[in-house]
Amino acid sequence: MPLFFVFILCIAALPAAAQSLMPMPAQTSMHEGALPVTRASTADCADPLAQRAVERFLTRLSKRGPTPNGAELHIRCGAAAEDESYTLRVTTSSARLAAPGPLGVLRGLETVLQLATEKGIAAATIEDRPRYRWRGLMLDVCRHFMPAEAVKRQLDAMAMVKLNVFHWHLSDDQGIRVESKLYPRLQTHGSDGKFYTQAQIREIVQYARDRGIRVVPEFDMPGHTSAILAAYPSLAATPGPVPIAKTWTILSPVMDPTRDEVYTFVERFLGEMTTLFPDRYLHMGGDEVNGSGWARSPKIQAFAKENGLSGKAGIHAYFNKRLSDIIIKLNRIMVGWDEILHPDLPDTTVVQSWRGVKAMEKATGQGYRSILSNGFYLDHMKSAAYHYANDPGDGERILGGEACMWVEYVTAENVDMRIWPRMAAIAERLWSPASVRDVESMYTRLRGVSAQLTELGIQHETSRMKMLQRLAGKHSVKPLEVLSTALEPVKMYARSTSRAYTTATPMNRLVDSIPPESLTARQFANLINEAIGGNAGARLTARSMLEQWRDNHKAVLPILQSNPLLTEIVPLATMVRDIAAAGLDALDGKPAKLMAGDGKRVPPLVTQRTCAAILMQYGRRRTTVRRQCAEPRYLEELVPVILEPVRRLVDSATASNASRDSRRRAG
Repeated sequence: MPLFFVFILCIAALPAAAQSLMPMPAQTSMHEGALPVTRASTADCADPLAQRAVERFLTRLSKRGPTPNGAELHIRCGAAAEDESYTLRVTTSSARLAAPGPLGVLRGLETVLQLATEKGIAAATIEDRPRYRWRGLMLDVCRHFMPAEAVKRQLDAMAMVKLNVFHWHLSDDQGIRVESKLYPRLQTHGSDGKFYTQAQIREIVQYARDRGIRVVPEFDMPGHTSAILAAYPSLAATPGPVPIAKTWTILSPVMDPTRDEVYTFVERFLGEMTTLFPDRYLHMGGDEVNGSGWARSPKIQAFAKENGLSGKAGIHAYFNKRLSDIIIKLNRIMVGWDEILHPDLPDTTVVQSWRGVKAMEKATGQGYRSILSNGFYLDHMKSAAYHYANDPGDGERILGGEACMWVEYVTAENVDMRIWPRMAAIAERLWSPASVRDVESMYTRLRGVSAQLTELGIQHETSRMKMLQRLAGKHSVKPLEVLSTALEPVKMYARSTSRAYTTATPMNRLVDSIPPESLTARQFANLINEAIGGNAGARLTARSMLEQWRDNHKAVLPILQSNPLLTEIVPLATMVRDIAAAGLDALDGKPAKLMAGDGKRVPPLVTQRTCAAILMQYGRRRTTVRRQCAEPRYLEELVPVILEPVRRLVDSATASNASRDSRRRAG
């Protein structure tokens, strides 16, 4: 059985048509039959936003091979500007979509597309509304610049899964990515020449608006400002020059909160930015402020003493209060990371919690509205199930949640792979009722969403194959692909401890070419659980997968040895082969046997497990790995995720053998 087509269908209770729905609507009733649809009537919905959405809808629908004599989708909408709810009724004779406002039409059309099959639109009655009003994705474009087309792709995918806030992280230590007419040195001296022109920004903002997505820009200050201070060093707390950062530690350059010149710059710059970004929210960062620059300045310390400002926190709060006054003057609402929380801020301020639920609870407890991002960090390389289990909770001051895609180790080539399809699971958590919790259902529907994303033009699959083929060179890519399904990138921040990275480091190794979560390995883990429970079919399929991983080593080895970027993976590939062989031994009732192909005994399975576990933790140094692992090079920022299910299989077989031996002795 081919490894890449092994699926576990665990939710037979869901009708086939409903298995394509994501986010799951608030109320859904599926009916028999379908209705071929080829056109739409907007006579009862004259809003230009809805009409443009209908045009895109019909274009996408036509690519699925419509019936020439299909029926018409009747659309009706009101004028409610922010209401995203809708009602959809499809029978075998008619289709009607109704919404209080145009945004509801946009959300409903995406549901219609998810219900579309080769037979037509599946018959259903759906009443739908979002759980949260803030359902966002933050994209960092500073560490690695993302061209306009890459940004638009994310907006297309966001609209497909009913996200409504695009948080655009446009300035940081590594660059400021927006053109300023008032302060042109920001792009000439504060970037590496890669930035968005004002025309591009207006185009992207309109592109997002057409898809029902608000764009909230972030200009981080007073910390994370190396790029701004490289352009205008007179704004810095300590004497310059200040270089644009090439790495991503918490750096010391920080704005001088005691100088009126700083606030003049901030007010003029932000005033210019509000002409590009019409949304009422303006994100000002405020996180990870290194106070060493303030501490080293006698002038700033004297200012703090004179104004009763206690330490770094007091100085930071003073800056944020003046910043908030500027934002209010610009008729905007200030958003910031949870470090900005201070009683002096107006109660309109929105606090984005990235350090934990407790930070969000503290903010809402003090009367501030809050957004949860902790648990939704896509760059942590966690599973869709992990993100799916995260929840902002209930409360009138909780606006919703926002996933974060920081791009220290991400480029425009693999950004789609790093965000999608996992982001769809987060989108469901933020849209669907809290009772929608079935993880297996989520994964089943995620496969359908992944195919729809590809159809939409998202490159999470195509970029993966392109990168793998480039690594394979003249060889067939299949063996490398098989190996990759047994692996995942290390989690959290373990990668930052493995080697020195800069903004110029190519992201072109195997770790950059595979998704954060191997769905094949997850399916294998489920099969092992079923096999241990006595499922003969699962046992047979698991054996086939293990055989393929074991036998693949002979085919993949020449590929790894032919490319300097892959030679580091040879020990890891050997480990995958040996893990698979150990699994097969366990299936045959011989769990104690674990031999390498060259006749030398490899490290015991428990030792291999320890090595993998170390890398899955963040904060550990590579020297720790060297002390505890017999062959550290097989780690290479990748985790053999088939190890844990094989360990369970080995333990089960060992226990079974021990029980059998005990019975023999007793007999």
